[in-house]
Amino acid sequence: MKIGEYLLQQLYARNVTDIFGVPGDYALKFFEQITKSQLNYIGTTREDTAGYAADAYARCKGLSAVVTTYGVGTLSTVNATAGAFAENSPVVVISGAPGVDEQRKNQLLHHRFGPYKLQRQIFKKITCHSAILNDPTTGFRDINRALNAAQFYHLPVYIELPRDIAEAEGKQLPPDDVNILTKETDHIATEQAVYEILQLLSPTTNAVIIAGVEIQRFQCQDTLNTIISKSGLPVATSLTGKSVVSERIPQYIGVYEGIISVTSTRELVENADLVIFLGVHLNDVDTGIFTMNIDPLKMVHVVEGQVTIGHHIYKNTSLCKLLHILAAKIPTRRKRFQTSRNLQEMPTTIPITVSTLIQTLNGLLPHNATVISDVGDSLFATHELNVHSPNQFIANAYYCSMGFSVPAALGVAVARPNERVICLIGDGSFQMTGTELSTISRLNLPVTTIVLNNQGYSTERFILDGPFNDIHQWNYHNIGHVFSPMPGQYVSTNRELLNALEIAVSQDRPFIINVKLPADQPSPALKRLSEGLKSKLDASTQS
Repeated sequence: MKIGEYLLQQLYARNVTDIFGVPGDYALKFFEQITKSQLNYIGTTREDTAGYAADAYARCKGLSAVVTTYGVGTLSTVNATAGAFAENSPVVVISGAPGVDEQRKNQLLHHRFGPYKLQRQIFKKITCHSAILNDPTTGFRDINRALNAAQFYHLPVYIELPRDIAEAEGKQLPPDDVNILTKETDHIATEQAVYEILQLLSPTTNAVIIAGVEIQRFQCQDTLNTIISKSGLPVATSLTGKSVVSERIPQYIGVYEGIISVTSTRELVENADLVIFLGVHLNDVDTGIFTMNIDPLKMVHVVEGQVTIGHHIYKNTSLCKLLHILAAKIPTRRKRFQTSRNLQEMPTTIPITVSTLIQTLNGLLPHNATVISDVGDSLFATHELNVHSPNQFIANAYYCSMGFSVPAALGVAVARPNERVICLIGDGSFQMTGTELSTISRLNLPVTTIVLNNQGYSTERFILDGPFNDIHQWNYHNIGHVFSPMPGQYVSTNRELLNALEIAVSQDRPFIINVKLPADQPSPALKRLSEGLKSKLDASTQS
């Protein structure tokens, strides 16, 4: 079997049924092999958007692949690959490259930007494994090692495929121990950590669970649901972990993000006797720019590899194993927490704000809809959004790369063909990558794109305003005339928004809604952030 064919076969065997990319001459032989394989090729308008689409696809299916050509093509995926690395998304970056002999002779070929090894060195910094397929004898083994690493570490990997190797015959070598990846796990420490957690969880303990992104990445959601069900405890999520649990269960209290949180959520968490963080990364996003107000002695912090309980630290622990033991041993509580939630629509005659947009969307959100959010106020606004099922919300919430959501919507729509996709994106972000609606339109995917049109970079305006935050105004609802067939609608009242959403979610095709928003009325979450940071600044100035 040829090296390129084997790579495609192994991707398909690992549930990758689609591959994203942009063709180029160093990769054309591999592209030809794709057309003859079981994988469906999704050509995108740009290489970086192919990377974003692959990132979202990997979050849905556990692995994805993007293929581009050497230099100008593959370097365009650097930002998307760095985002996948930051967000623990296993994307296989496949780069076509000049032939082995061409590189050995050091020929000055087009797309070259330095030593041929320089591209490998760049990607080595933003992936967990690199495979340079320059020897057909070891090609099959090198491919297996790379794909195993992506799935084991939940991180992107880099595979370089010289154009004269794609069609070279590979050699099936016996398996080696390097293919079997393991982590050092201290099982005694894991069990002792569970014992200490259970000691803290007495029947009268006022405790709260906060679930984070690692729960989804390490596929522990079913186990977490058992813990939630048996414990009866209220559960919040971090922003980067939004939708790791169903957001419409009675015990769900919202997103906890320090001062950015809804007041009721913040009070429940910060007044608790015990706060159990499961799979939460305590970065500036999930702590509300480090405004989390929780006594460390009242915290249990569980992530892959470590458990911290007060002053006690347990090293080399397993997140999944700990959750399994906890789920088996946690007592079933009769008294169960239950929250009240108002998902009613707002008055339809008043002008739209970000808050009323989210409330209207809550009332119409289909059960089979995945929501993709870009960064900025479209992300802050989702504090008030409640999706129906786990994994129905995806965002680039930690890396925060503007323009993620439209190509990510493409990736999700391809990965989940039986679901609708709702894409929330600001007008500034849309102008970066909105061309990927062309691919969505070409494939006639049921993606509803909602452009939050507030005339520029609104989040930056509330940090430091200036003319640099202004952008040119587009008629976003008319973009379908270019990317036809794709209907669109301009809306300025909640009634118009309601009508547009009803039309959009009733059709199995792309739809774009241009929502006119006031530039000076951000989401409640962004207001809370601005006010909280101002209070901190005033306090530090006075002291």
